[in-house]
This record gives sequence, structure tokens and C-alpha cells, in this order.
Amino acid sequence: MPPLMVGFDLDMTLVDSRPGIAAAFRALTARTGVHVDGDLAVSRLGPPLRTELAHWFPAERVEEAVTVYRELYPAYAITPTVPMPGAEAALRAVQARGGRTMVVTAKIGRLAKLHLDHLGLPVDELAGDVFAEQKAVALREHGATLYVGDHVADMAAARAAGIPGVAVATGPCSAAELTEAGAYLVLDDLVEFPRALDRIIGLALEG
Repeated sequence: MPPLMVGFDLDMTLVDSRPGIAAAFRALTARTGVHVDGDLAVSRLGPPLRTELAHWFPAERVEEAVTVYRELYPAYAITPTVPMPGAEAALRAVQARGGRTMVVTAKIGRLAKLHLDHLGLPVDELAGDVFAEQKAVALREHGATLYVGDHVADMAAARAAGIPGVAVATGPCSAAELTEAGAYLVLDDLVEFPRALDRIIGLALEG
């Protein structure tokens, strides 16, 4: 078995950022005068920021909105964000088994790092501003052996990287959708991950 490196998605996999992101969208509305329904936006977290903002802003204002949102984000989105159940234990389970962890996320790296630092989550590597199959590049570069995420696009990333995708049904995608997207295993949440990791390692060693 190759050295264990487990990649994790961030939003709704390791952290519940919905309250903070909704607050950042409300601040964006106040700053720009363009209404963004924060509750609706956070119900479909996963795709890049530009994809969401394109639902609310005319094309010629999307880049402006991206810039303003990212300026507002540290003040509004970091403190309200909390770890998902089992997140820290899942990361430490990898490290306890001699492995390393990385976060691969559509969020830009400097904002993702603010979350990790604020919550004290033990992550070894970070790759940001990538989505779906783009995540596969980072996963391959870091020698990931497994990728954990809550979105069907995360399963596409794992498939493109040629590694198993472990899904957690804690985000906008149902267990059925995650299975259909090619998940190797679907968990209710990260609380189940340490035992699942042992099963995966055991099967790899047997193989």
C-alpha cells in the first residue's frame, strides 16, 4: 500500500460554513445593492464562488462581486463556522495511522486557511481554488490515496485522480446521488470515518 495521504473537501465535509457564508452574502448585498439570497446560496455549497454569484449579478459585475465578497469574508464568515461532527477525529485518525492529510477545496487557499487555523484542524497540506476534475491535479501532485467529500463533484475529482472517493452525505447531495456519482463508500458523516478508514486500509493490504 502506498503512503497514506487522505484529501478532504472543506465546506460541509470538514466544516459547516453555512452561517458564516450566509452572513458574508448579506454583507455583500448591503455593500453592492444586489440582492443575494444567502439561505438559498448556502443550500447548494460546492461549486466555485463565481458560479453562485452568476445567479445574482449580471455577467459584467461578477468579478467585482467576487472581489468584494472575498474582502468581506474574513470579518463575517470565519467566526460563525464550526467543525462538522467527527471532523477533527477523522483528521487525527489518518495521522494516527501514519498518514498525512490535505484539504482540496474550491475556496481560495488564504480563506480556507483562515478556517483551518481558527478551528485548529490538523491539516498537513492545502490546495484551493479548484473544483471537480481540477481537484484531481492537486490530489495526484500530493500522492493522495483517498478523497473525502460531500458533493458529486468531489466524487468526479476522486475518479479523475484514480483513487477511491469516500462520500459523506452532509452537504447538498443525497446518498443516492453520491453513489451514482461513483462513491466507493457513502457515510452518514465523518463520525464513521475512522472505522471506514481501517476497513479500506485492511482491504488494500489484503489486495
